[in-house]
Amino acid sequence: MATGWESLLRDEQQLEELARQAVDRALAEGVLLRTSQEPSSSDVVSYAPFTLFPSLVPSALLEQAYAVQMDFNMLVDAVSQDAAFLEQTLSSTIKRDNFTARLFDIHKQVLKEGIAQTVFLGLNRSDYMFQRNADGSAALKQIEINTISASFGGLASRTPAVHRHVLNVLSKTQEAAKILSNNPSKGLALGITKAWELYGSANALVLLIAQEKERNIFDQRAIENELLARNIHVIRRRFEDVSEKASLDQDRRLFMDGQEVAVVYFRDGYMPSQYSPQNWEARLLLERSRAVKCPDIATQLAGTKKVQQELSRMGVLEMLLPGQPETVARLHATFAGLYSLDMGEEGDQAIAEALAAPSQFVLKPQREGGGNNLYGEEMVQALERLKDSEERASYILMEKIEPEPFGNCLLRPGSPVRVVQCISELGIFGVYVRQGKTLVMNKHVGHLLRTKAIEHADGGVAAGVAVLDNPYPV
Repeated sequence: MATGWESLLRDEQQLEELARQAVDRALAEGVLLRTSQEPSSSDVVSYAPFTLFPSLVPSALLEQAYAVQMDFNMLVDAVSQDAAFLEQTLSSTIKRDNFTARLFDIHKQVLKEGIAQTVFLGLNRSDYMFQRNADGSAALKQIEINTISASFGGLASRTPAVHRHVLNVLSKTQEAAKILSNNPSKGLALGITKAWELYGSANALVLLIAQEKERNIFDQRAIENELLARNIHVIRRRFEDVSEKASLDQDRRLFMDGQEVAVVYFRDGYMPSQYSPQNWEARLLLERSRAVKCPDIATQLAGTKKVQQELSRMGVLEMLLPGQPETVARLHATFAGLYSLDMGEEGDQAIAEALAAPSQFVLKPQREGGGNNLYGEEMVQALERLKDSEERASYILMEKIEPEPFGNCLLRPGSPVRVVQCISELGIFGVYVRQGKTLVMNKHVGHLLRTKAIEHADGGVAAGVAVLDNPYPV
């Protein structure tokens, strides 16, 4: 797959002028982050890193990713409702991974007490890379599904105008017209709106659980603004505020500062470092409430790497989605090789294969937020350390996807404009709402393309490695 912009990438002077124009347009469009120096204040902001040109993506793979998203929504929802499957799948992991174990404890407590929540909301993002096949074609392979705090739906709606601008400056108006419009934040807000309506209390609020230091606030504000346009008010609070000021009434309705909460939208709570003992208490209080949690604890557990690996086993999808062979086939087609490291023969064999061919595998812990995976020599060292320990059950092994690299410029504040070899990751945003046992909404609502230089193995935009991009369909 050629870059499509090779001749443009050779003209350094032109690239620098284009980069200046692109950055100014990005700032004008609101492609913004707070600075790392002042992450709690919007007094000084900068542009979020992005590519100078949109990156080429095969139309067929983009269409396939969109087509399978509603299947993934149904699958995540099915897993979240199957307490026995979650318990069995995570049994070895929770013995060795304290974070997953704490989440699972809350899950069990809520089940024991009885789930007060009757409306369920999923806002997720399924991420893929384009595997380069031996014959030169490309295949769509899932990297992971994010079921909590799936970000960049707001900024992704602001970047198409920037890439259209760059191409228009070059008098490439036909090419500019091919850049897809994209507004995930609007679709994510529609899901929250539906859940809010079904909760059925006209004066209730949406509670957004935020971090104190949040550089990516403008991404979140995009969703808040969409909700406010529908007369739904959002309050931003930290876990600490919840533990100090939130309460449940006898019907387990949630109140924050005396106001009823219909929907709790987590943009925090996906990494161990985000939980103090006080924060764990706050999370339990929220889970016990009637409010619609996005996600509820079972849906967060459904997004773990261990569950992803288990879903790829023969017969598991058929059990979770009975009588839906077409759905199962579409899902299976996107799965990369995934291997359990549980103690026993299967795990031993997976480790032996990875040690024999380390360049073909990735070692993944049960973590979100980017920057956690191990590759190459680091992976070998970790496997040598883990191979005789039960701790290995808190990881999975995955086949390493090898996309075709291409040239682009990654624009970052304070960095020179230079052409680097890159690979992309495509995310599709999914929204579903369930009331009782009935799915009342199931849709895809937009995409996110992120691109990184090939020397960076792991990490997303928030982790400081990948940059925002747009697909240019070919």
